[in-house]
Amino acid sequence: MKELHSLVKGSRSFMMTLYSSSTLLGLAIVAQAYLIAGIVDRVFLKDASLTDVWPLLAALLVAFAFRAIFSWLNGRTGIRLASSVKGEVRKKLLNKWAHQPLTASVGSQAGRKVSVIMDAVDGLDGYYSKYVPQRIETTLVPLMILLVLFKEHWFTGMIILITAPFIPIFMALIGVKTKEKSEDQMEKLESFSGTFLDVLQGLTTLKLFGKGREKGGEIKESSLNFREATMEVLKTAFLSSLMLEFISMLSIGLIALEVGLRLIVFDSISFYTAFFVLILAPEFYLSMKQLGSAFHTGRGSSGSVKAVKDELERDDGKIVWGEDTIDAQSGSPVIGLKGVGHSYSEGTFHLQPLTVHIEPFSKVAIIGESGSGKTTLLHILSGLIDPSEGEVVVNGKSRRQVTESSWFGLIAYISQNPYIFAGTIEENMAAGSLHTAKELEDAAEKAGLSELISTLEDGFQTVIGEGGRGLSGGEKQRIALARAFLRKPFIVLLDEPTTGLDLKTESILQQSIKELSQSSTIVTVAHRLHTIRHSDQILVLKKGRLIGKGTHEELLKELPEYERMITVQKGVKIT
Repeated sequence: MKELHSLVKGSRSFMMTLYSSSTLLGLAIVAQAYLIAGIVDRVFLKDASLTDVWPLLAALLVAFAFRAIFSWLNGRTGIRLASSVKGEVRKKLLNKWAHQPLTASVGSQAGRKVSVIMDAVDGLDGYYSKYVPQRIETTLVPLMILLVLFKEHWFTGMIILITAPFIPIFMALIGVKTKEKSEDQMEKLESFSGTFLDVLQGLTTLKLFGKGREKGGEIKESSLNFREATMEVLKTAFLSSLMLEFISMLSIGLIALEVGLRLIVFDSISFYTAFFVLILAPEFYLSMKQLGSAFHTGRGSSGSVKAVKDELERDDGKIVWGEDTIDAQSGSPVIGLKGVGHSYSEGTFHLQPLTVHIEPFSKVAIIGESGSGKTTLLHILSGLIDPSEGEVVVNGKSRRQVTESSWFGLIAYISQNPYIFAGTIEENMAAGSLHTAKELEDAAEKAGLSELISTLEDGFQTVIGEGGRGLSGGEKQRIALARAFLRKPFIVLLDEPTTGLDLKTESILQQSIKELSQSSTIVTVAHRLHTIRHSDQILVLKKGRLIGKGTHEELLKELPEYERMITVQKGVKIT
C-alpha cells in the first residue's frame, strides 16, 4: 500500500494528533485496569468502605471519560484525514482531466471517470478513517499493555508474545485474497458504471435501432457480475472476523487458565495481580482484533487505490501552459503557426507540419475534404490540443509560455454542437462572465435571440433542460453566439456553426458572425464554400497536408484542387 502511504505525507498534523491521542488512550486503559482491580481488591477482600474507595471511583470515572474522549478523537481525526486525502485526490484527478487534450476527454468513457472520482475515491475512506487510526492505536496501546503485563506478571506477557503473532500472520494471508477480490470488485463497478451511463445517454438511438433490450441485458449481466464480486469481498470479511475472534478467545482462555492455576492451585499470585491481568489481557486482544477488522477494511481500499493510481498515471497527454500573460489592450493578437503538426497516435491520422501567419482582425477559412485535418487544426488554434510538432506563436511568444487563463480569455469557440447547461437562458449566455442587463439584451439582439426571448413568459430566466432540451439546433447556436458577444473575444473560432440549419436561421447567424468580425479575428472551418469568398486567407487541406493558402481569387488561379472543390459544390465552374 505504498501509494496510500504517500498520500498521508501532506497530513502531518493529523498524524501527530493520532499518535498523541493513541498514547493518551493507552495510558487511560492501563489506569482504568489498575483502578478497577484496586477497587475490587479493597472492597471485596479488604472490607474497605465506599468512603475509603471514593477517590479511586472518582479517578476511575475520569479514566473512563478520558478513554471515551481519546477514542472519539482518534475516530474524528481519521474521518478528517480521510476527507482531506479524498479532497486532494479529487483535485489531482480534476486537474489532470482539465489539462488533457480534447481527444483524450472525448475518447474516454464518462461513466468510468465518474466511477473513479466518486466511487473509487470514496473507497479510500476506509483506509484513512479506520485503518490508519487503528494501526497507530494498535502500534502504541498493545505495546504499553504488554510492558505493564511483563512488569506485573511476566508469564502472561510470554503467552501474549507467543499467541499474538498468529493474528498478523492470518491478517496477511487474508489480506492477499482481500486485495485481489477488492480490485476485481472495483473493475466490475467501473464496467457497470461506464456501461450504464453510456447506454443511458444513447437510449434514444438504441430504441430507434431496436437494440434497447439487448443493451438492457448487458446492463443486467454487468450488474450481476458486480453483485458476485461484492459477495466475494463480504465472504472474506466474515471469515476474517470469525478467525480473529477464534484466535483471541483461545489466547485469552490460555491466560485465564494459567492465572487461575497459579491463583487457586499453586497460590503463587495475589488476587489483585490475577484480576488486573484478566482485565488488561483482553484489552490487548481487543486492540488486535480491531486492527484486524480495520486491516480488512483498509485492504478493501486497494481496488480503489489501483483505480485512482491507474487514472492518474494514464498517459493521455497534457497541454503545456506557462506563466506569461498576453497584452490584449491593443486588440486582436498576431498569431503564427510555425511548423505545427499533430499525430494522435502511431499509425493514425497525422496533420503534416504547416506554417501560417494570421494578422489581427483578419478572416481566415479552413477548408478540405472530410478527414483532411480541419477540426484538428482548429483545436490546435484554440488550445484544446497541444501540437506534437512545432509551436503556436502569439504576439511573438510561444503559446506554451502564456497562462491558460490569459489565452482562453482572448478566444470564443463556437462548435457545430455547443453544449447547453441545465439552467436559465441568462446563465447559459453568460457562462460565468460578468455582465449588465443592457449588455445581456444587446448580446441577445446581436445573436438573434430577442424575438425568441420575448415570446417566453420568464424571458431570460426561462429554464433550459440539460444538454439544451427544449431548444432547436439553431437556438442553441444563437445562445453560443450570444456567449461570444458577452465575452467580447479578440479571436473567434467557428467550426461551421451553420451546418444543418434552415436558411432563415443561417442568415441570422451569418449576420451575427459578420458583426463579431468587426472587432475580432475570425477563423472558420468551412463546409459551405460560398461563405468564404471574402476571407482574407483560405487554407486548403488534403489528407493532413496544407496544399494551398491565399485569397479566393489567388487560389482559383494557382490551385486546381480548389477550383475543383468549388465546382463540385456549386455544380458550375467559377471564374
